[in-house]
Amino acid sequence: METAQYQVYVLQNPRGNLYIGFTTNLDKRLTRHQNNEGGWTRDKGPWSLVYSETYTDRKEAMSRERYLKQGKANQELRRLLAGWASAYKPA
Repeated sequence: METAQYQVYVLQNPRGNLYIGFTTNLDKRLTRHQNNEGGWTRDKGPWSLVYSETYTDRKEAMSRERYLKQGKANQELRRLLAGWASAYKPA
């Protein structure tokens, strides 16, 4: 029996808004966000996948998603992404 994989993912739009979610099918979920089929992400795209993590346990993935949406963890995530963006900007 194959174990399900859960992805916790972070999307960012050109205005710098972040969306954090989890899914079992990242490609399908990204397509839905791009096609304005999401709730909060509707009409706020286009979205780019900027980070993801994989888990085999649904509870663990949900817990990580909630954690990344909260206070210090969310601020840390934003600093990390800002650092990556500045490090990879074309000269």
